[in-house]
Amino acid sequence: MGDMSGPLTIRGSVSLPEAELMWRFSRSSGPGGQNVNTTDTQVELRFDLAATKSLPPVWRERALERLAGRLTGGVLTVKASEHRSQWRNREAAAARLAALLAQATAPPPRPRRPTKIPRGINERRLRVKKQRSQTKRGRSGGGWD
Repeated sequence: MGDMSGPLTIRGSVSLPEAELMWRFSRSSGPGGQNVNTTDTQVELRFDLAATKSLPPVWRERALERLAGRLTGGVLTVKASEHRSQWRNREAAAARLAALLAQATAPPPRPRRPTKIPRGINERRLRVKKQRSQTKRGRSGGGWD
């Protein structure tokens, strides 16, 4: 994430224009000395997923469905405050948003093809089970007089 002024690439050739990203800055909590009391280093990045035209419709519907629990009125919010500089927090928030959208818009996995258990494995399991039962049955003989 070298350049923050351009579009945010999601996956392949799909990217979000800078105009659709809403940035908000506030004072961050935690360590940082005197600087933390005067600088707005915490970053909140908001993206209106419901109203965007930059994502393909299929991707947008998929993301709306998968991120339904994280959306507030169709808007996806990502916060970053782990770094002491606003610039690095901006990069972290942008990377987090891109990763979140890339994961949410990924195609669903292929359905699993059910496979049959090979006969040899089943026979071996039954043979071992029978041996174990013979071992246990042999313990209750009681011929210890």
